[in-house]
Amino acid sequence: MAEEIKSAREIALAKTAKLGEATEEERLRWKYIPEGERLASKCLDEGRDLTVELSRYEEKAKNYLFKGAESVLLVNISLPKSELAKSKNERAMAGLMSLKGDKAAVEAVFGEMRHIFDHYAEQGKQQREQTYESLKAEFKVKLKQAVEQQLGSMASLEVNVESLPQFKEEWRRTLAQLDSQYINLLEEYKQELKGIN
Repeated sequence: MAEEIKSAREIALAKTAKLGEATEEERLRWKYIPEGERLASKCLDEGRDLTVELSRYEEKAKNYLFKGAESVLLVNISLPKSELAKSKNERAMAGLMSLKGDKAAVEAVFGEMRHIFDHYAEQGKQQREQTYESLKAEFKVKLKQAVEQQLGSMASLEVNVESLPQFKEEWRRTLAQLDSQYINLLEEYKQELKGIN
C-alpha cells in the first residue's frame, strides 16, 4: 500500500514539474485582478476616486487592475429599483468612464442604459402596478370560487389575497418575468462596454 501511495505521489510530482513555474503574466494577473476588484468595491462603497486609487500602482499592473475593477463595476450596474441602486449605478458608471479610453463610445452605451433606466422607472412602474392589480383581482376571483365550491354560494369570506403565500410567490415570479426583459438589455450593454478600450 505504501508503494501505491508513493507511486501516486511520484506521479503528482512529475506532473507538477512538467507544469513549471508560473509566468510573470500569470503572477501579475493572480495578484492584480483581485486587487482591482477590491479597489472598485472600495470606491463604490466609500465614494473614492478610482483613478486616484489606481494611479498608486506601477504601470505593468494597471491592465490587470483595470480588468478586475471593470468586472466589479459592471456587476454593480442594475435596474434602478431604489435610490440606493440609482446612486450605485451612477458611481459604477463614473468608475467605468474613468477606466475607458474611448469616452464617446462609453457615453453612447451609457445613454442607452439610462434610456432603459428611465423606461423602467416610468412605463415599467405603470406596467408593474397594472400587473399587480390584475393578479390581485385574478386571485380574488379564484379564491371566491374555491370558497363557494367548498361552502356554497351563501358563504361570504373576505380575505386579503396579498397576504397569501401563493399570491406572493406568483407575484415574485411575475415580477422576475417583467424585469427580465430589462435585465437582458442591460446585460447586452454591459457586454458592449467590456469590448470598449
